[in-house]
Amino acid sequence: MIKKSFLVFLFFAVQQIFSQSFKDYKWETLSCIGEPVARHEAAFVKVDSLFYLLGGRRIQEVSIFNPNNNTWSSGAKPPIEIHHFQGFSYQKKIYVIGAHTGKYPHETPLPQAYVYDPAKDLWEKGFALPKDRIRASTTANVYKDKLYIAGGIIDGHWDGHVKWFDVYDFKTEKWKKLPDAPRARDHATAVICNDKLYVLGGRISSGKIKKVFHLTIPEIDVYDFKTETWSTLETPIPTQRAGCTAICINDKIIFTGGETSKEKKANGKLDVLDAKTGTWSKLPSLVQGRHGTQLIWYKKKLYIASGCSERGGSTELTSIEAFSTEK
Repeated sequence: MIKKSFLVFLFFAVQQIFSQSFKDYKWETLSCIGEPVARHEAAFVKVDSLFYLLGGRRIQEVSIFNPNNNTWSSGAKPPIEIHHFQGFSYQKKIYVIGAHTGKYPHETPLPQAYVYDPAKDLWEKGFALPKDRIRASTTANVYKDKLYIAGGIIDGHWDGHVKWFDVYDFKTEKWKKLPDAPRARDHATAVICNDKLYVLGGRISSGKIKKVFHLTIPEIDVYDFKTETWSTLETPIPTQRAGCTAICINDKIIFTGGETSKEKKANGKLDVLDAKTGTWSKLPSLVQGRHGTQLIWYKKKLYIASGCSERGGSTELTSIEAFSTEK
């Protein structure tokens, strides 16, 4: 039997090893030429060497960031308002799927994808969702030429929470229903790490019972692509929150951002999950807590931009932060 003292030693040893890999890293608000359009409930996605802020409430032009010279420029506006989605790139195009349009609290889920082509600075309609699976505020991740979306809500921030889990095959252009996730959630994030899909954070946004921000979810649900089964981690997230973001770096899942009913300010803590051991550690917090955006890892630097600094949507940001060794 493994002694408890050894497990405690192992836990702190893992924490120390990972923290050492970011020993000299610090968050810095970047000084830039130009600035992005203020937005939240949007996506922040890398294609080649450029970063793209897309969507958000209102019809917003694309804001394009060049990390090589810290310069912002502008791209085309989408044909429709798109928000509350997890953006991703596939074959050098950026996809919006499982998104809302319209105003709070009865936003409408979009029935199809929208696709932005950075090379052409052009938006177009993409493939449709199955008619009986239309919802928004889902997660969205690509694994081996297939798109996986989990959870979501049918009626804005009001009602209609679902556990649905679906896969779209880019090669066959067909959808397939998969086993439901263990629990319904919206405003969550998901990341792929070591052939598994981790769904973290989020909540049950229930305007119908006047609990839009309250019902955050602590459990982490994991889908194993090899066994095609769901499980739930024994250890929950350290800080419950929704409107969060995550990224996998070297078997570690960095989880940050978000909002709760308990704090007016958006969350900026960086909680780190070791995907191999299931243990948590911490990294330095963001300069500015924010929700409704995404993380990007590029050339050993971690970036986050835009979002809201407070719960809800009244304090949209234009700042961008980088976590690196550079001063």
